[in-house]
This record gives sequence, structure tokens and C-alpha cells, in this order.
Amino acid sequence: MKQLFFCFWMMIILMGCSNKYHRFVNNYTFKTNDGNPDYSSLNYWAAHPYKHDPSDSIPKSLSTKIYVDSTVDIFFIHPTTYTSKAKEFGNNAPVDNAVLNAKTDYSTILYQASVFNQAGRVFSPRYRQASLQGYFPITKTDSTEAIAAFELAYQDIKMAFEYYLKYNNNGRPIIIASHSQGTTHAKRLLKEFFDDKVLQNKLVVAYLIGIPIEVNLYTKIKPCNTPNQTGCVCSWRTFKEGYKPLYIEKESPVIVTNPLTWDSLKPMAARNLNKGSILLNFNKLMPKVAAANISGNVLWTNKPHFFGNIFLSGKNYHIADYNLYYLSIKDNVAKRVAAFWKR
Repeated sequence: MKQLFFCFWMMIILMGCSNKYHRFVNNYTFKTNDGNPDYSSLNYWAAHPYKHDPSDSIPKSLSTKIYVDSTVDIFFIHPTTYTSKAKEFGNNAPVDNAVLNAKTDYSTILYQASVFNQAGRVFSPRYRQASLQGYFPITKTDSTEAIAAFELAYQDIKMAFEYYLKYNNNGRPIIIASHSQGTTHAKRLLKEFFDDKVLQNKLVVAYLIGIPIEVNLYTKIKPCNTPNQTGCVCSWRTFKEGYKPLYIEKESPVIVTNPLTWDSLKPMAARNLNKGSILLNFNKLMPKVAAANISGNVLWTNKPHFFGNIFLSGKNYHIADYNLYYLSIKDNVAKRVAAFWKR
């Protein structure tokens, strides 16, 4: 429970108070006829190359060139933004709630999906995401309802991906990217559509962040071991150096990528190698904020170095898995895309 409270606190620090999203709600007036998403409409895409959205944003200190018609596509599955303990919408969020859609677009789409926009076209579907409480069932009934909630969410993701393949992909190579609940669904999507399938030949890389990915989960898709490797999986979960939750001690081996070195033979990297993190101010890239050291199943960093970190008392940096290594991820995506075309 303490970790859950800390995640909420970090969301406030890194993405701002949720009230700020209310100024965008008038941009989300669409309503579904039956509660189901309609992926033929751009309204049901949080990010899409055929509309302007926060995934198009680039920090001011970086190049402003965006490849609107790139030869590579990114299919990004966003994390949970339906975080209310009250679960006012039940076990799954609606896809047409203006406040939730504004929150999604101006938090995860802006701060996470945007990292990919200079490497390809970004697609990110809205979906009936499971409530955050689904990860913390208390009773058997809670568990049963959570399983059903995650299944409904995945079926939306699957439907969106199938629509994308049919109408938008046109044979382009694909990057699968995700965080948290998005990774819960992405790991399954990768298994169903790519692993030992024809589509595996089109996989540039998968960034499955924030949820454990078992080393032996896939038959043919392997962990990424070098910065230029393609057709592989990158994954990590960030914690304060020295901290390892008990539940992680009980896990089987999982994929852990160092997001500064990207090299399995270089598991440790000091924060002076980190060229740019993004915290609350999207347009301010901050160097040397976080280190990256692999320890067993987790990624450790020193206490992130930024003004105000004296108030940072938690040890689980889950919400910042992308933020802390933003520029390094952006650079690595470009390297893997280039390597894919040189195969």
C-alpha cells in the first residue's frame, strides 16, 4: 500500500496536479453509442499520425523535425490513468470520459509516447483500461473481477492492433512500446502476433517497461543484449539503489535492460552518463539525474538528482521509468531503427 501511495505522489511530482488536465476536457466531447471503441475514428486514438496530439511534442532543446510519414511505426500502449480508489466507473474505464482522456494524453502520451516521435509514426489506442485497483485484489471476488477487467482491456488493444495492421501498417516495420498496464497487455500482444509468427520479421524492437517480462516467456524473441540489436525486448523496473521489494525476491528471472548502456555486458552506469531526463517541465531536459545499475531482477538508481529531491522519500520509481531515461531511450530507438534497415 505504501508503494501505491508513493506512485500517486510521484505522478503529482512528474506530471503535475491532475486538476491541470481539466483545461483540456473540452477537446474530448465525443461519445460512444454502445460503450465500445471505434478505431475507424481518430477520437479513439490517443496518438495517431493523422492528427495533432501530445505525442508530437518535442522538448525545445531538441530538433523539431518529426517524420510524419516514416518507414517505421510505433504502437504504444499507455499505462493506467484510471487510478481512483473509488472506481467510479467500475472495474474498467470508459473510452469516452473527457477527464480521463485529457489525463492520458497530457501525461503518458506527452511524457512517454513522445520519446518515439522522431523515429516513426506513433499510434496509441484508447482502451477500456482496468482500474489500478485490479493490481491489488484483496478478496477472491476482487481477483475474479480483475481478471475479467484486464481481459476486456486486452481485447480492445487487440482490436486496435488488428485495425492498425489492416488499414495503417502497409508492411512497415513495427516498434511495440508500453508502460505498466500497457506492458501487461503488450507482453501478451507480442506473444500472440509476433513470437514465432510471420510478423516477427517486422519487429524492430519492443520496449516493454514497468512490468516483469520473464526471460523464457517467448519462444523466438530474445532479450536485447546490445544497443543495436533488433527483433528483441528491452525491459526494466526502476527502484532506489539498495531497495528490492519482497515480491521481487520471489520472482523467476526476468529481462532487465540497462537504459543507459543498453549492453548486457555493461550492467552499471553512473548518472553522469545520463544525458537527459524529463520531470515536470517537458521542455527542460535535465542531465545527470539518475544512474542505472542492474541488480538481479531490477534496475537501481541513486536517489534522482534534481532540485526538490529532498522531498523524495519513496524507493519505487515506477512512474518515472521513462522520464528518468528519456533522451537515452530516444537515442536508442534511432539506433535500432537504423540497424534494422542495415540487416
